[in-house]
Amino acid sequence: MSHTSAPVSSTAGRQSSRSDSDGPLSVGDVVALVESAAPPGLAASWDSNGLICGDPADPARSILLAVDPVAAVVDEAIDSGVDMIITHHPLYLRGTDHVAATDPKGRTIHRLIRAGIALLNAHTSLDAAHGGVADALAARVGLTSTVPLEPDPAAPDQGIGRIGVLPQPVTLRQLAADVAAALPDSAPGLLVGGDPDAVVERVAVSGGAGDSLLGRAREAGADVFLTADLRHHPASEHLEAGRPYLLCGTHWATEWVGLEPLAQRLQEGARSQGASLSVQVSRIVTDPWVLRLSTGSGQA
Repeated sequence: MSHTSAPVSSTAGRQSSRSDSDGPLSVGDVVALVESAAPPGLAASWDSNGLICGDPADPARSILLAVDPVAAVVDEAIDSGVDMIITHHPLYLRGTDHVAATDPKGRTIHRLIRAGIALLNAHTSLDAAHGGVADALAARVGLTSTVPLEPDPAAPDQGIGRIGVLPQPVTLRQLAADVAAALPDSAPGLLVGGDPDAVVERVAVSGGAGDSLLGRAREAGADVFLTADLRHHPASEHLEAGRPYLLCGTHWATEWVGLEPLAQRLQEGARSQGASLSVQVSRIVTDPWVLRLSTGSGQA
């Protein structure tokens, strides 16, 4: 998805309450660490990033990282006894006028507040940042000499997606096999569009929905574009015009790879402040699809 920069906004959750190195970090301290890793100014203008529920003054000794703020992740957080959840996706992307426990999102808010668990998200800000989702996905593919696919106007060395080169040319078939092995598993797997025997070297990547970046990947001279959520008509029409060939993973898998680097940065940030912070990455697959069956086996 194509993004434009948004100005940094002020929120109460961004205020760090930490004045010395004694005791645990606060929720506000963790918000500050996340925003250092994923600056809010990199977020798209339409996006929602920040503290969704929780008191910035509350202690944050343990955190669960996940892609989606869904019921299974809340279950895991409550069972694990963590103080805070950080997800990639926001709970309310378009805003809301109620949080009654009459729908799944409202029930999530009620459960978290009752359990004393704060919820924070970093979405397109983490996509674009140094060491964020795009860099993590490029690293999984093994790309070198990477630069942003769609640079941020105010920070051109950061931005959405990455494009780089493989250590050596390979066939599309081999690259697809390598990417499939490098991504976490989920039912839909990886789709491949293009000539499997073609030799490729220059690869673009972007976690999550990538339809809007098809033209940009071509303009950048990519041989292959790895992304997710490609629709039939945009993908078909794109491939009619040739390269880049397409690798379509799942939204969850192509973004989950950014969680472990974030966990490391949070732990390092806590240590630098003389605090201990337990950070775990959820392994729950939150793709909506749970089973894939081959079709046509009953046809003559």
